[in-house]
Amino acid sequence: MNPGARLHRPGGQGDLEGSLSAFFDFCRVDLSLAESTAKGYKRKMRQFLHAVSKPPENVTAEDVRNYLKPLADGNANSYGNALKPLKAFFRDLMKMPEAVESFKFRKIALAPVIIPSKEQLQKFFEALRTPIARALFLTYASSGLRKMELLSLKKEDINWENRMIVPKNHSGDTKKSWVAFFNEEAELALKQYLATRKDDSPKLFRISPHSFIDVWKYAAQDSSVTVTPQVLREWFCDEMGRLGVPDRYVDAFCGRVPNSVLAKRYSDFAPEKLKEIYENAKPKILN
Repeated sequence: MNPGARLHRPGGQGDLEGSLSAFFDFCRVDLSLAESTAKGYKRKMRQFLHAVSKPPENVTAEDVRNYLKPLADGNANSYGNALKPLKAFFRDLMKMPEAVESFKFRKIALAPVIIPSKEQLQKFFEALRTPIARALFLTYASSGLRKMELLSLKKEDINWENRMIVPKNHSGDTKKSWVAFFNEEAELALKQYLATRKDDSPKLFRISPHSFIDVWKYAAQDSSVTVTPQVLREWFCDEMGRLGVPDRYVDAFCGRVPNSVLAKRYSDFAPEKLKEIYENAKPKILN
């Protein structure tokens, strides 16, 4: 039987949500996608099914084409991000390849990455308005973590004695997490931020998506410097290279080493070994 045969919505919103929940489980279990990725796929499929306003089993390639048409001349990443969940839903889950097989991912042209100077980062930091904003900035800059890796952390993921982070949020095939570290500047900012917390939430950072965007937007306006978590990740990689850290270790800090390599060469990438390399490099942002 077609594994997607039950995914329809003749009864309206309830059936739609049931189908989307089944799709989320399929992404997590069958496709082994990270939870944040599976949630994103589910959200985009909800947008698509609302837009076409028909049961999934009745969707045609023409429906998909009309949905993607406004994105055809835009950003290649946006187009790809819209197409990926459609491929996963119709081709992999519903076994309806005819609905999506003609649509190809566009090649993304490489563009030079403009990495801000340390002086520009310091100027941006001075424009940050709240303890949580300063803690986010310094932790991103000194750890090299991805946006959602940091936002998904729990307090228990922090080893304060070694200033070490063990992210548990990337279990998917495309991104691998290992251990990361943060410097003394980030440690101080994190403790100052946590001292303002009056809740018992296990999350390290409690911030809404809207407030998270505001952190970077307002500081950029006030400092005339554009900084994002991805920019800070790129800066971290560049800075660690400048400080003499070999590429293979920079990749390990940033979660770019396959699990098979980590397992085979554990002694090279053991947490204590990486801590020694990090401490010898002594990355600094403010000084």
